[in-house]
Parts: sequence; structure tokens; C-alpha cells
Amino acid sequence: MESEEINMSEALNVEKIFGEKVFTVEKMKERLTKKVFLEVKRVMDHGGELSMTTADVVAKAMKDWAVENGATHFTHWFQPLTGITAEKHDSFVSHPDSEGRMLMEFSGKELIKGEPDASSFPSGGLRATFEARGYTAWDITSPAFLKESGCGVILCIPTAFCSYTGEALDKKTPLLRSMEALSEQALRIVKLFGNTGATKVTASVGPEQEYFLVDKDLYLQRKDLMFAGRTLFGAPAPKGQEMEDHYFGVIKERVGAYMKDLNEELWKLGVTAKTQHNEVAPAQHELAPIYETANIAVDHNQLVMEAMKRVAYKHDLRCLLHEKPYAGVNGSGKHNNWSITTDNGENLLDPGDTPNKNIQFLLVLSCILRAVDRHGDLLRQSASDVGNDHRLGANEAPPAIISVFLGDQLEDVVKQLVETGDAAKVKQGGKLETGVSTLPDFEKDATDRNRTSPFAFTGNKFEFRMVGSADSIASPNTTLNAIVAEAFCEAADRLEKAEDFDLEVHDIIKEYLTKHQRIIFNGDGYSDEWVAEAERRGLPNIKSMIEAASTITTDKAVALFEKFGIFTKVELESREEIIYETYAKTINIEALTMIDMAGKDIIPAVASYAGDLANCVIAIKEAGAGAEAQIEMLTEVDALLAEAKKALNTLKSVEIGASKIADVKELAFYYKDTVKAAMDALRAPIDKLEMIVDSTIWPIPTYGELMFEV
Repeated sequence: MESEEINMSEALNVEKIFGEKVFTVEKMKERLTKKVFLEVKRVMDHGGELSMTTADVVAKAMKDWAVENGATHFTHWFQPLTGITAEKHDSFVSHPDSEGRMLMEFSGKELIKGEPDASSFPSGGLRATFEARGYTAWDITSPAFLKESGCGVILCIPTAFCSYTGEALDKKTPLLRSMEALSEQALRIVKLFGNTGATKVTASVGPEQEYFLVDKDLYLQRKDLMFAGRTLFGAPAPKGQEMEDHYFGVIKERVGAYMKDLNEELWKLGVTAKTQHNEVAPAQHELAPIYETANIAVDHNQLVMEAMKRVAYKHDLRCLLHEKPYAGVNGSGKHNNWSITTDNGENLLDPGDTPNKNIQFLLVLSCILRAVDRHGDLLRQSASDVGNDHRLGANEAPPAIISVFLGDQLEDVVKQLVETGDAAKVKQGGKLETGVSTLPDFEKDATDRNRTSPFAFTGNKFEFRMVGSADSIASPNTTLNAIVAEAFCEAADRLEKAEDFDLEVHDIIKEYLTKHQRIIFNGDGYSDEWVAEAERRGLPNIKSMIEAASTITTDKAVALFEKFGIFTKVELESREEIIYETYAKTINIEALTMIDMAGKDIIPAVASYAGDLANCVIAIKEAGAGAEAQIEMLTEVDALLAEAKKALNTLKSVEIGASKIADVKELAFYYKDTVKAAMDALRAPIDKLEMIVDSTIWPIPTYGELMFEV
């Protein structure tokens, strides 16, 4: 009984600990004067700049709160173009007073602006390494928080990062620009429909995060996991995911303990961790939060990924966020649930009970279909990273072809509008009868879901399912906001000039739905038939990260992003160059890791095993037996060993060839077309050897050990 009471007490503490490491609006209200608080809240909600006097007051309150909670340093926490976060710590220590006592100080100037230099981050030519000055600027819309690690307690202040000449060098700045663009254009739409009370429209996001766990000791025996984040060699285990018993299965005790600590850490950081479960592949899991403002959701997803790795260490585990850690089983993604809502509570993606009569919703829907159809290539690019090339288009993730799933109800409404200009009826869900007297019958949704669709409508939001598990969600949401803002802008331009509003909105809806209905697909996105059908419809099928890179610098893309001040042409060109650089560097690391593992560990071990087999053959023959089985084994091992050695030499050779290519785009395609092919050729015989070489001799942990010993 005593144990149950303790557990109940611990459960009740969730409300108490939530946000305790965050300098929340509530904490600001408690610690700031009413006048200062109202000024801060006004800037948070409507933009503008704080006076330096106010900034000083906020900085002192923030510092006092942080120091009370053990902080000794602060950092401007930002998100450079590496896709992860960066921080440089400065202590609150200032000059001692006249009596030698140490003072802890933090000024408004230090809060608002930082100068980390940070010249070695990717910039795509926006700045040279010797041009060291870079600025961080406080993002007042995302709350400061405390991060506790081996460094102690650090006050982290979310910031944007830009160059001395003003170009965005990070993921946050374009995202914030896109959010403002979307808000401005969406407001024009809602005001035309009579919502004059709204002052802002916010993009909200809920990113589901998939991940793998692996035992620390096994991880440390795999150079590929340490250096590349994925296995570069590995034969299939006798059992994979084919029994579908891991999916939503009972969570193992060790994993459950990890999840418990992870939840607690995230709740303290104000992250609304909601759902946890086993995913499809062995040792794969998922965490999903409640949706938040896009900007905060991006920041929180970075904290989720950091916390997943940090908490894993405490449990002698390692967290793998790579999109494809293991061949032959499902990889990991990050479903990006996106919606748009006014500040007076109206969800623009809520169809209501009668979507066929909800004219504002139909206009919003038609604008989004227009945006996705016109800029499918940009959406595809926004979900591109090196690891995701292993998933997109495979039978585990949405295909590389962008399409929109609407479901039976909305597809029928669209069909009626396109064919007749009017949707007189709407399909209803009906009642689900279980056939069991003790189970309730209930109203079912009018539409099923489609897990194969890359961009699926799911009731009152769109689920962009293509994003990779290790990637930042900033780029996908920046692109989504931008393309929808453009469509809203074009519709609003026409409606604001219309002499007959009702007629014009009807014409726009029918025109957009008719012109862009090719993007709607409710079927199986994994099927070969869809690939052929998509090609017939003229939908792009961009199969790799670097093939998608150039989509951001087309005239169409530059016009879109420059129109709303989200990116300049120079910023877009820099990001294209960074994509090529990132790809080439990543594959280079993988190739060098394969060379190291094969040359130093695997091939020598196999050669030793072949020697043992040869000695065994000699001994058996000397004993007067035939040694047929041993000879057959030796012949097979020797042939595969020779194939592996030849492939290793080829990989070394093509790696040397890469060093002779100066053009970054040419180099990226060389790694894709030449180096990756050589890597595949090396892996093939080594994976076969793993299946026949004595397990006591095989030098690295196998898939069976990695995925099942957690």
C-alpha cells in the first residue's frame, strides 16, 4: 500500500514539474512589473522591439531565475545550417566589486544580441572563414530554458543567427519570416469572410519522432554506427519485423525506464510529450508531442532529439536518429502535422460537419492544393537529407512523388465541384457496429487514413509524412508556409477587387480544384501503378537529395521566396551549395568508414578463418578423409574474400578520384553515382560472408544482437 501511495504521488507531480526549466510567460508575469510585462507580451504577440530599459529588466529577471536554479552560464542557442543546434557558453561572472566580491550580471544588451562569430559553420559562400563576425538575435517568441549537463546548468536563449551583412545563416530566421508571410496573407482571407477580430494566423506543428535504441557496448563495437550513424555492413537477422509483433507491443523494461526518464526531462523543458510506443522495426520506437506554434515546435523538436541522446547515455544505451540504421527493416521518419489557426480560435483546416457548404474551408483547401501542385518539387526538397534517400520511395515511407490524400468525403466534394460547380451532398461516416453486445457502437469518421501518402489530410490538419527522423523540421515548415502564403495572396488579390464576392470565390475554388486535381491521390502510394500514373499526370519523381537541390534556385522558387522576404536569391544559392557539400562529406565519411572496417577488421578476420579452414582441410586429408564439406566452405569463403578485397581496392580508388573534383555539385553526383556504387559492391560479399563465417570470429556485432539485445 505504501508503494502504491508513493507511485500515485509521483504521478501527480507531472503537473508540478512541467515547464520548471522554462522561463515561461507565467514566470515573467511573476517577476516583472506590470508595465514591463505588458511591453514584453505585446512584442511577443505582435512584433516590434523592446526598449533597452525593458530589456535590462527582463535580462535581470531571467538571470535571477536561472541562478536560483543553479545556472552559472548563459548561451545564445541557435540552429545553424548543420541542421542541429549550437551554443557558446558565457558565465554571468563580471568584474569583482571594490571589496573583491564576485558579481553575477546579465544585461539587456547581452540578452538581445550575441556575437559568437561561428565562422566555421556551413554558409555556402555567404561568408569566408576569415570573416568571423556573425550575430545572434534573441527570438522573444520562444521561451528561454535551462539545460543541465556535465557543464552544469546553462541558461539557453533561443536566437536567430545571421551574417555581418544580414544574410540568414540559420534555420530559424527563414522560418520566422515564413510564419509572418503566412499570417499576413491568411488574415486577408479570414477578414474577407467576416473574421475581423483576428490579428494573427499561426502555423501549428506536431512532429512525431521515430528513433532506434541500441546497447552502448554493442554500439561501441560498430565503427559505422559511431561515425556514420547507420550500419554500413550487416546481414539480415533470422527474424526482422515480419511477424509485426514489435509494433505497439509491450515495451521492454529497459526501454520503458528510458522512456520514463525521457518524458520527465522533456516535461521539465515544457515539451508536451504525449504518446510513446514501439514502432514497426525491432528496437524502434516513437514519441509524439501535442502540436505547438511552428517556431516553438521546431525548437522543441531539437530539444527532443538532444534529450533522446542524452538520456540514452544514462541507461547505457545509444539513440539512433538516422533514417535507416539497419538495412531490411523500416527506417525512421518524422511526421509533420501542420495546421493554421487564427488567434481567436478558428482552425482554417476544420471542414466542419458540412464541408461542401463551408466556403472558406473550400477556398483554403483549394489554395493548399494549388500550392502543393505548383511547388511539389520544393516540398520534396524540404524533406531531403542524405539518410532520407534510403527511405523515400521504399515500401516503408511515402514515395518520392508528392501527392495529396483527401479521403473519400473531400474527394467526392472536389469531384462534384469540378464537374458541376456545386457540391449538393456530402458523404457521412455512418455508424460502426462491432457486433459485440458489450462493446459500444459509435460514429465513425467519414474518411479512412492513408499511410502511404506524403501529404495527407487527417481531419483538421495536413500530415507531411516525408520528413526524415534526424532532420530539422524548420525547412519543411518554412516551405509549407511560403507556398501556402503565395496561394492565399493570389486568391486574396482577386477577391479584394471582386465586384461580386460570392461569384468570384466560387470561380476561384472551381478553377483551382479543376487545374490542380492531378495532385489528389487516395490510393496506394507504394504501388508501381502509382509511379506510372504519376508520370502520366506530369508529377515530378525526384529520387535523391542532390537531384532535388536545384529546385530551390529555379526562377519560380526565387520569385516565391523573394516575394515574401523569406530568402534572397543569394541565400537560396548558398543553401543549394551546402546541400551538395553535405551530401559529398557524408558519403565520404561512410566510404572511409567502410574502408577502415573492411580493411582492418572484417577482411583480416575472414582471412584468418579461411586459414583455419585450410588447415582443417589439410588435417582431415592427412587423416585419410575427403574433407568435401570443408573444401566447399573454403572455396566459398575464398571466392567471397577475393570479391571483397577487389571491391575494397575499387572503393579506395574511387575515393582517391573524388579528391580530384573541385566543383561541389559535380563532386556530389560523383559520390552518388560512383562512390555509392562501389560501397554497395563492397557490402554485398561481406554481408554474405557474415552468414557463413564462425560467429566467434566475426569481428562486429550482428543485426540480431544490435536489434534484439536492448
